[in-house]
Amino acid sequence: MSHPEPDAFTPPDAVAIAAQNDAFRRLACLGVPPDRPIQGRMHVTRSLMEAGDAFMADAVKATGEFETFEPENDPEGWHDFGAVTIRGETVFWKLDLYEAESDFRYGAEDPGNPETTTRVLTIMMAHDW
Repeated sequence: MSHPEPDAFTPPDAVAIAAQNDAFRRLACLGVPPDRPIQGRMHVTRSLMEAGDAFMADAVKATGEFETFEPENDPEGWHDFGAVTIRGETVFWKLDLYEAESDFRYGAEDPGNPETTTRVLTIMMAHDW
């Protein structure tokens, strides 16, 4: 019987991370409370704000409702990126996961742990990318 090395790398749990990312997007964009607390914030770019309140509201709502994850747009299975079309314009959203106490300087050491991970959801016009 072999035992893993004590310092062996354990890959993050993609299913747990995806569920937390989905729950955070629904909270931030649609006001749907998650089953467990999830730390994070949402940002929109200046060009998205300049597109007008109605356009921005539609983009935020579409981001919260997004469910079209496929290997091409979600290779890690984390549900951390998507693109939506609003009135013929492409809008991207991206979730970045940070170590909660790092002031957004360091990526999450254990991105599947909502107690130590802070999410930042950025919604932007595709041309901002």
